[in-house]
Amino acid sequence: MATATVEAPAAVRPAAQPGSPLTRARRRLYLPFVLPALAVYLLVFIVPSLFTVVLSFAKWAGAGPIEWVGLANYRRLWYDEVFHSSLVNTLLILVGVGFLTFLFSFGLTMVLREMAGRKFARAVIFFPNAVSALAISILWGFLFQADGLVNALLRLAGVDTVPRWLADDNLFYVICLGLVWVNTGFYTTILMAAVDRIPAYLYEAADLEGASSWQKFRNVTLPLMWDAVAVSATLWAISAIKIFEFIYVFAGAAGSVPTTKAWTLSLYAYAEAFQPTGEARYGASAAATMVTLVLIVVLTLLTRRVTRRESLEY
Repeated sequence: MATATVEAPAAVRPAAQPGSPLTRARRRLYLPFVLPALAVYLLVFIVPSLFTVVLSFAKWAGAGPIEWVGLANYRRLWYDEVFHSSLVNTLLILVGVGFLTFLFSFGLTMVLREMAGRKFARAVIFFPNAVSALAISILWGFLFQADGLVNALLRLAGVDTVPRWLADDNLFYVICLGLVWVNTGFYTTILMAAVDRIPAYLYEAADLEGASSWQKFRNVTLPLMWDAVAVSATLWAISAIKIFEFIYVFAGAAGSVPTTKAWTLSLYAYAEAFQPTGEARYGASAAATMVTLVLIVVLTLLTRRVTRRESLEY
């Protein structure tokens, strides 16, 4: 007669009870670890942010009493043409520079995916991000000055009348080209990291089906790297609104801000706070900063909403 054998259940490690000594010890260690970081966060971020919100409704020159003016600073922004042009320039960087940056990033990702020595090429492309933005902007200025490398190459090519790259009418477009060059390597590196995780057999199956390069990109690469694309789009939406040092160093003369035709929202806020005449308008600067903050929040939420898709497993 067969005898049934019943296996004893595996021993389960008892969980710590809410009132156990281990739980109480963990709770005692929680606050000493969290409070220092929380205090720094409050002092460095939360308190200045709240002060900026209050200051945007006031008039203050950096010293003396703070005068409450209500919505006067925001009304001034509404009618200020320089602020309008700064906002337009910011949106042009966000959309135009962003489009070209991701276009080149996707193209380089596809080229480098099957290229021998792609790790070295990736390091070269990423190089502008490893160097200080101040140094890169100074280098960009040397390239496009009247006797710079760009004009020298144009003269060698037979162009007698070279463009005035650093003139007020052309300055902003040269800045946009520089931003494309600086940021393309960064986002190419992010996208390449996502592409490296895609199994090679998926591309082999696509080759057997006779798929073209565009079909492999649209049906294999893009869906499987979409999470990285969504993160990159969010990072760009945030960073594009805050671009400051590249434009300030490249376009500004010694001790002065650039021409208003090259201003963005960040430069506008800086110029309001540190006027060349010495008359600081911290209230107007705070109001411009709050508009920038709202724009960042809205664009971040919108970008996350547009790029939201179900993640694919492979």
